[in-house]
Amino acid sequence: MADTITPNISQALYRYLCQNIVGTEDHVKTIRLMNTVRDNFSSSKLFTCITSGSYGEGLEMQGSDLDIMQVIQYIKVYADKQPNFDPSITYLSMDTDDVKPGFTQLRLVYSRDLYSLKFCEEHNGKHYFSSALWKGNALLFMGKGETIHGPCISDKKGEFDFAFSLHCKTWISSAVNWITRSGGSWPSHNVKQSILKHGVLFVPIGVHGSPKEDLEWRVSFSVAEKLLIYTFTHTQLMCYALLKIILKDVIANDSECKDLLCSYFLKTIVFWISEELPSSVWKPDNLIPCFMRCFSRLVYCVEYSVCLHYFIPDNNMFENKIEGRARGVLLNKLNTLHSYGWRCILFSDQISNFAVSMWNFPIEPFTLYVNDVQKVVQSSMLYIANSFLETNYELKIFNTGLLHNIWFHYFSLKQLYAYYISQSCSKLAQRLPVDGAIINNKYQYKQYKSCLSTLLTNIYHDAVSGWLMIASFFYKTKQYRKALHIIRYSLSKCTFDKLFFGMTLSEINYQSLKLLSFNKTSIAYLLKILFVDHILFNIDSTLTPEELLMEGWIGKYTIPSTAYAYFLSVLCHYHLNNLRQCQDSIQYLKLVTGERYLMSAVGSTAEVYTLLGIALQLFGDKESAQQAFLQSLEIDPEESDNSAARRLL
Repeated sequence: MADTITPNISQALYRYLCQNIVGTEDHVKTIRLMNTVRDNFSSSKLFTCITSGSYGEGLEMQGSDLDIMQVIQYIKVYADKQPNFDPSITYLSMDTDDVKPGFTQLRLVYSRDLYSLKFCEEHNGKHYFSSALWKGNALLFMGKGETIHGPCISDKKGEFDFAFSLHCKTWISSAVNWITRSGGSWPSHNVKQSILKHGVLFVPIGVHGSPKEDLEWRVSFSVAEKLLIYTFTHTQLMCYALLKIILKDVIANDSECKDLLCSYFLKTIVFWISEELPSSVWKPDNLIPCFMRCFSRLVYCVEYSVCLHYFIPDNNMFENKIEGRARGVLLNKLNTLHSYGWRCILFSDQISNFAVSMWNFPIEPFTLYVNDVQKVVQSSMLYIANSFLETNYELKIFNTGLLHNIWFHYFSLKQLYAYYISQSCSKLAQRLPVDGAIINNKYQYKQYKSCLSTLLTNIYHDAVSGWLMIASFFYKTKQYRKALHIIRYSLSKCTFDKLFFGMTLSEINYQSLKLLSFNKTSIAYLLKILFVDHILFNIDSTLTPEELLMEGWIGKYTIPSTAYAYFLSVLCHYHLNNLRQCQDSIQYLKLVTGERYLMSAVGSTAEVYTLLGIALQLFGDKESAQQAFLQSLEIDPEESDNSAARRLL
């Protein structure tokens, strides 16, 4: 009886996870592709950017943070054979003598860079790169409020982890057996070759308690692991997700078990089992048996205190960690959960409402499409990741292998590149000089055309904010009527069917998306026609209106587009002496502020009240302006982030 029921339960659970937690296979591919394209745009000759962790793998799990690796390009590590010499590069070599497998010291071989030399410490007559000094410097670079978290630098809100890592282009000898170990099974020959081509990374953390801990670095296979996970069937990914959910929602809730296991151990277990099982087994009908096999292996690993690193089996990751009383407590917890069989997942709040009878039917493609869209607009990871987008004039595609492995629709790829080019152009335009209305010479005209041309390329990542940047450009060049024309056009696009970060979809959104689902509209194109992004003015932006600037204030402005449109309208009418229209625009600004119209739930309305205060101050209503500034500070009392405090003085 159980054998006939399990496939039905597996299929029902698979549908539930697709609709409510993981998303469809297309959704996961879209997230991966967006990460890869954004990483390529953020990379330069100095460093390569890699979105890693769960989100880098295409999963956005509840409560997870954003992991970003920056691989330094002007420092190279080599394992055995010295690479072709480049005098501009600092060279380090691996030294694994008396170091635990999976870790190494990095000995200085050559450098003429005085900055790099300050990270070196002498030991037994040799100079080694200090992981402790490297992290300390990274902490200073990131700014105030951040902390060291393992090999990473974490922000004060716990939203992201940055790891500044080093790269070795060749495969290392301690992992050489992996190349032939799996024979002709998973992973395929082509995937292995792509992994070998990327080599390995090194992150700044040593073996805890080691006398040379501050000089040790951990070997990281982050890129290799991403490539492996990209080969997973959707069922394999579901198993991995279920293990992560059990860990975070159930096991870690026990204070005595909280810090014993991490998701990396779970990933390792899924890798080992993927070698053992043929790919044909990993299908929706077998989701529960596959999950239980992975969970049983976890119990076994804890029972015998053995979890071998996937690439370096000599490294038992449970050594000196899962032992003694802690091991007994954890094993008891796992055995208790295991006794419930697959139903142990129901202890998670995310899955507690799963009922087989409710999910034992096909789900309409339209429903899955809408749920995938909702996951994008409610994605805090995408919001944060896009805010980290760096703009570089030269693209260096480090992630070619990753791109190759997730290539699934050429037109979708083209649209994603247009999406991120558009976002990049907003930042590029803000670096260009804007000299006012009078163009006296060819140089000024060239600068004017260059800025306008760049801004016209900035209209493809959402429906509104790119146009408002153009309106800002016309405002800064004192072309107020042109600015008002663009503002009116922008506001005509701010309709009830639009999407924005952090929203819950309404019935109007559902009906609009239903029409688009039949054409299988890609996420990138959907964002262009339906999404309303915020306006971001960088520090020292040449497009920031003068009224927002303050002496001694150094900060960015992140402003909802609807509020900014009416604020800019106030400024234009003020300069044109259109007092009635100026007053009307202030009233509209009050209205959209009160209703939070098309305003991101993941952002803050503090900036909106600051804009309202400036507008009221400009119009002569100082008392109301003071109230608006106070309301802004009530929402965001951090004076270093909120200019309203200075405006009250």
